[in-house]
Amino acid sequence: MSGIDPRRWLREARRAMVALPQWRPMRVPDAPLLSVRDPWPGDAGRGARLLRSASDASGAEVWRALGAEAFGFSWLRDLRALGTDSARLRARALTSAFIAAHPADPLSRRPDLAGARIAAWLGHYDFFAASAEDEFRQRLMTRLLADTRALARDLPAEDMGGRALTALRGLVAAGVALPESLGFLGRALRFLPAEIGRQMLGDGCHVERSPAAQLRALQDLTEIRSLLQGAQVLPPAVLAPAIERLAVGLRTLRHGDGGLALFNGAGEGDPGLIELVLAQAGRGGRPVATLSEGGFHRLQAGRGLVLFDGGAPAPAGIDRRAHAGTLAFEFSVGRERMIVNCGAASPGGEWFDAARASAAHSTLVIADTSSAELRPDGLGRRPERVEVERQEASGAHWLAASHDGWWRVFGALHRRRLYLAESGEDLRGEDAVEATSPQPFTIRFHLHPSVTASLQQDGEGVLIRLPGGSFWRFRAEGVRITLEESVYLGGEAPRRAEQVVLGGGAEGTQLVKWAITKVG
Repeated sequence: MSGIDPRRWLREARRAMVALPQWRPMRVPDAPLLSVRDPWPGDAGRGARLLRSASDASGAEVWRALGAEAFGFSWLRDLRALGTDSARLRARALTSAFIAAHPADPLSRRPDLAGARIAAWLGHYDFFAASAEDEFRQRLMTRLLADTRALARDLPAEDMGGRALTALRGLVAAGVALPESLGFLGRALRFLPAEIGRQMLGDGCHVERSPAAQLRALQDLTEIRSLLQGAQVLPPAVLAPAIERLAVGLRTLRHGDGGLALFNGAGEGDPGLIELVLAQAGRGGRPVATLSEGGFHRLQAGRGLVLFDGGAPAPAGIDRRAHAGTLAFEFSVGRERMIVNCGAASPGGEWFDAARASAAHSTLVIADTSSAELRPDGLGRRPERVEVERQEASGAHWLAASHDGWWRVFGALHRRRLYLAESGEDLRGEDAVEATSPQPFTIRFHLHPSVTASLQQDGEGVLIRLPGGSFWRFRAEGVRITLEESVYLGGEAPRRAEQVVLGGGAEGTQLVKWAITKVG
């Protein structure tokens, strides 16, 4: 077996063993034997827009508008939230078009999309299929059973990263709703404990180090637990503690507005959905100051909150959406965001590569070069040594961090220090480049689009106004300050924003001190 990856060989062998008994009859049930219900709310407004835009019978507009994620059929939630007969008939028509147009599409059979689709079809069966004609229900159940059988054959889905739990959720849903079919539930439960262990760090942080992946994993696991409880099946012993730890990690990575911090492919998300997921997980647990293995730090004083990325990027193989944002931070005051990262864009979109770059984060950049090499399949060169020390006293927080992401290209280290006063109204920082030869650098502070900013006449500071009316002053010592355009990708659509930029040349200082303080 020289030159062969043993894990891949074993995985292919398992898939082949599942595929062997092709002679077994596939009796297609007329309907799910047990009812399951999708527990998450839809958006009636999105459902109405989908109904208006999806005017062609083939549904091609839906697939173009929603991209690959449309194959997961999560949009059924939005049509269900609309709740009209036309929404029901449109859901039925789009499903029929999908079954006819994508009989063996490799993308549609991707394990995470197949798992999401199976769970969606079963979870919304009573809405769009139960009252349908026999011919439609037979085609739906035939495709559902075929997709589930293929999904069972494709597991384990280690190459899917965090989305492997979505694949398992679909198999669990099928195993609960179709208990007589081919041992789907038993197969899912065999893989679930190992997948939880692979995706969760010991501190409860998801291995992808993305708040969005954190939310998705918790959502998948709470739904799996609900499905097992409904079927009166004893869950694996690792499930409950995994949900509890993931919930603590998710609470740690939220801002005061209830949305997510924008690290490694995360947008703000829907605060209502996030709160519902946490409620399903259980109300216990509070945010923690440090996710030590994930490398995230939460500095909170008064109404001020700093969320800081002090960890190495996700390991190779699960870093497809990883960003080069090491030592970036976000700063919010109460429910108002001030300093942010730019956010994230879908793979293949026009903003995807730009959003992953160091320049799209509130951190330092040397010579317009990201701290990690961005590749389509993940990261190449990356920070290998990231160190953080923090102290707290009398309600104030100090943090000192460094990383070596530029060592191989420039022989340089980035050191950053932060101080948040007890009042939460005084945030100070210090950024330094330590290199064998001086390097040009910029330090970027991206502003949330709800913030207004103006450069002071003396050019030595920026006046920032939050939506609630409070004013803050940004100032820095011995360095040029400019106010430049930025883009915010943390919401449903890109928005214009601004950024404060500190520029340092190779001939100037390699140490910059800055401060953000409330005025009045």
